[in-house]
Amino acid sequence: MKLPNIRFALPKDMPKVVELCQAHAAYEQSTYSLEGKVEQLTRYFFDTPAIAYCLLAEIDQQIVGYATFMKQFSTWDAAFYLYLDCLYFEPEARGKGLGKLVMDYVWAFAKAENCFQIQWQTPEFNKNAIGFYKKIGATAKSKERFFWLVENELT
Repeated sequence: MKLPNIRFALPKDMPKVVELCQAHAAYEQSTYSLEGKVEQLTRYFFDTPAIAYCLLAEIDQQIVGYATFMKQFSTWDAAFYLYLDCLYFEPEARGKGLGKLVMDYVWAFAKAENCFQIQWQTPEFNKNAIGFYKKIGATAKSKERFFWLVENELT
């Protein structure tokens, strides 16, 4: 294996990012609609200012994983933090140190943006991810996550 490459996504990468999102959703036992995703992600990652950021992991010039994150604000801490929304690697790319490499890039971005911490979540059944996160020194906090769909008007 050649040395992996970690880089920010480019607009031309969005079809592959959407493909990885679909695989990630399946892995987490969720549904995923492809409709409009290339256009929407292109807008959110590349408009000025960017709403979110996307890092890609490559092996032999092939994209094998991604991480997405955004800067958010904590009222309790009166400070900014980085929220890691997605971290996913194709099965054949796992166990090669890419997760640590990508997380190091995310950590450096958070530090450069004066964020005091990085937050994320993973399903309880994703024991491999939980083990990895603990290995890099992250701690867990149990909370329920709620979803409230927002339509055109309040009902």
